[in-house]
Amino acid sequence: MLTRVHEDVSAKMQLSTLNVLAQFRTAPNLLTLLRLFLVPFLVIEIFDGNWSGAFILFVAAGISDGLDGMLARRLGQRTTLGQYLDPIADKLLLSTLFLVVTHEGLVQRYVTVLVFSRDLGILLVCTLLYVTNTLRDFPPSMLGKVNTAVQIVTVILILVQQVWTRLPFQTPIDLLLRAISVIAPCSAVQYAWVVARRVQERAANGVAS
Repeated sequence: MLTRVHEDVSAKMQLSTLNVLAQFRTAPNLLTLLRLFLVPFLVIEIFDGNWSGAFILFVAAGISDGLDGMLARRLGQRTTLGQYLDPIADKLLLSTLFLVVTHEGLVQRYVTVLVFSRDLGILLVCTLLYVTNTLRDFPPSMLGKVNTAVQIVTVILILVQQVWTRLPFQTPIDLLLRAISVIAPCSAVQYAWVVARRVQERAANGVAS
């Protein structure tokens, strides 16, 4: 009896592993992995002072981000792995860039602390809820989308200004950084509130059933 149970568990684990590997091989997820692969090289380019190279790599990462979503819809290759991997890649890319440009003295430390703390906090909470099977889907909030968009525009302007130093982008960059310092913590609070409500609703439905 125990041997049969062990064989059933092993078979399920093998099927699960094969399913994950199959999801890794889809075109959208390969593009997402490419975006993750670009992160260390982008950091190296910035540390080496090659801002043109960093800008090109960031544009390539942005193109891959757009392509993976389009391919997932066109090819019908939306996967569970992609739903988690794509936002993780985006957060890792942006948070890493904020850390690096802060190291280069281009962004105030408090802004990067807010950005990094928000992303790390959300990632830890989502991981905990996923592992404990409390929640399995984590759709982005409206403020979260706004926060990501503002961060992307800010990073683009910072990189462009370093490539073309005469462009008058410092004032808009300063305004965007101030906006991020407000939007980042507010979006974190909104996300926590939404997730807490969903957990409560699920618990209530569980008790009711």
